[in-house]
Amino acid sequence: MFERFTKDARAVVQGAVGHAEEARAETVEPEHLLLALLDREGSRASFALAALGVGEHRDAVRRELGDARRRAGLSQSETEALAGLGIDVTEIVARVEEAHGVGAMSADDRRRGRRWSGHRSFSRGAKEILEKALRVAVARRDRHIGDEHLLLALALRPGVPAEVLADHGVTHASLSRVLGEGTGKACA
Repeated sequence: MFERFTKDARAVVQGAVGHAEEARAETVEPEHLLLALLDREGSRASFALAALGVGEHRDAVRRELGDARRRAGLSQSETEALAGLGIDVTEIVARVEEAHGVGAMSADDRRRGRRWSGHRSFSRGAKEILEKALRVAVARRDRHIGDEHLLLALALRPGVPAEVLADHGVTHASLSRVLGEGTGKACA
């Protein structure tokens, strides 16, 4: 499958590994793919994000992803659902961080005092994004998988990245409108 990835898509995957290493996460997660997409410039995905206004709000998106990581990966909708049951996730996070330090509920190895120097594998969720990107490219009749297909896949898969993107007006429908229906030709 990776032989079909464009240079931009490969750079996103490599960037996601870098974000996982920086966070000392054991695995590359979908959130790391989104962070790597936010880093890109001059690509189809960066064009789409800029056209939808995310270019101006990249720091806010990064903050929201960090907040979700501090909540042990719970999305805002999951946090609200738990609040409806009388569970205040913000209070729980505050108490855990008071006792164990900031980021204690995140997936970072840093909090456990371990160092990770080996190869980062991809979580099931990140693998699903890569597979979904292939399906998106095939459905759009594109011959290669570009970073725009990774972005479309992130917007399609329920979870924190899709929720954060949607909060900033980036949905699969809005991305499809900006990117068009596919070219049937190789993506650069």
